[in-house]
Amino acid sequence: MTDIRRIVRTAEGWGLLHDDGIEGLAHPLRDILAGAPVTPTGNALAPAPLLAPVDEQEVWAAGVTYERSLTARAEESQEPDVYERVYLAERPELFFKAPAWRVLGPGGVGRIRSDSTWDVPEPEVALVIESSGRIFGYTIGDDLSSRSIEGENPLYLPQAKVYTGSAVLGPCIVPASDVDGPFDIRLLIERGGAAVFDGNTSTAKMRRSFTELASWLIRGADQPSGAVLMTGTGLVPDEPFTLLAGDVVSITVDPIGTLTHTVELLTCDQSEQ
Repeated sequence: MTDIRRIVRTAEGWGLLHDDGIEGLAHPLRDILAGAPVTPTGNALAPAPLLAPVDEQEVWAAGVTYERSLTARAEESQEPDVYERVYLAERPELFFKAPAWRVLGPGGVGRIRSDSTWDVPEPEVALVIESSGRIFGYTIGDDLSSRSIEGENPLYLPQAKVYTGSAVLGPCIVPASDVDGPFDIRLLIERGGAAVFDGNTSTAKMRRSFTELASWLIRGADQPSGAVLMTGTGLVPDEPFTLLAGDVVSITVDPIGTLTHTVELLTCDQSEQ
């Protein structure tokens, strides 16, 4: 295996993360995903907080790709057979998650809806996909979700999953040429400094392959600037666990790193506005 490159974004632009700093790159991600090389400039970027590793990419997500996700979503839903059918079907569940400008990065503030009563993080490996559909690399994603809203009716999925603060990515992109899966995933949730959930899974437990999911994404949706696709979760806290404002969520995927964010409440009730 080659040395692992970690591509990051700061307010100054794109760079390679090294132990002693960040070295600038000649091209932004949108150009790299269109075929430009990952070329270091030799110039150092100023130390700064890392931003979400996207610039013009749409962020999509896949659902029911692990048996554990099938079980959890069937338990929450009044229409449980819907999830079994999609788990077994040839066509995967894919949905739009966020435009690049609405994606939060490491150290950001993920949100849960005030009109939801049951909210969870969904720790996932996210594919960074070239405009051709080829997988360029991997990052970490949190597909924050309202289980109570989706459970009421599967057609409410966009409101359960697509809202301000529901998509978190980072801390970096690791090129697929530098690493091999499967990947181990750890989810740690802390509340008041104490762990309230700590679990592990592996992408080896996925029913669908990364390549399969990427190929379905580009079949009917051109991605001229590339795209990011969260690949589903196999770590779902059991009922009645729900996220609360102030929680700290950490998702670790070796060798990508750890994505950490806090949780806040997003006001969604008209009476609160």
